[in-house]
Amino acid sequence: MTASLLDRVPVIPVVVIENLDDAVPIARALVAGGVPVIELTLRTPVALDAIERIAGEVPEILVGAGTIITPGQAEQATDAGAQFLVSPGCTPSLTKAMRDTGLPHLPGAATVSEVLTLLEAGYTELKFFPAEASGGANFLKSIHSPIPAARFCPTGGISTANASAYLALPNVGCVGGSWLTPAAAVAEQDWDAIVALAAATAELV
Repeated sequence: MTASLLDRVPVIPVVVIENLDDAVPIARALVAGGVPVIELTLRTPVALDAIERIAGEVPEILVGAGTIITPGQAEQATDAGAQFLVSPGCTPSLTKAMRDTGLPHLPGAATVSEVLTLLEAGYTELKFFPAEASGGANFLKSIHSPIPAARFCPTGGISTANASAYLALPNVGCVGGSWLTPAAAVAEQDWDAIVALAAATAELV
């Protein structure tokens, strides 16, 4: 991976796949809209299969696995073809497991102490989760001056209404959002709607 994950796109789509057959069309719609990154959450029984299918059939997208909460999931996601990993929080064993995969990864933090702990472990790029519930853009703005080395991908409660406020901050590289793949559009297989939502993210910067 030559570029930082935080600098690839302004919004990383956070996607829950319920139906395996939706995985490839969703990924292709995101690419068509100019967002060649997808984070699939490991919250459904088909998530790992969806990662494998997208990795095999949509090579032009960078596919990652989110909601990594156990060391075993880091290995499983890697075996399925994930190209990056994201965790909502972090423990020493989870950090080690993600590092052992050799993949780029974003460990999660929600407090100043957690940010400092991850900086001590060698991380400068982190996930901030749950963003809105943990102080939102004001929190990140407040900690930039005392902790300038840390950069974030805030996720959790991000929408078109507040994404720009986060993206304007010097310590935010991108945000994670689920609004690019709304459940209704997926249920109706309205892939053009997802293309349009993806294309609209360019206007947020």
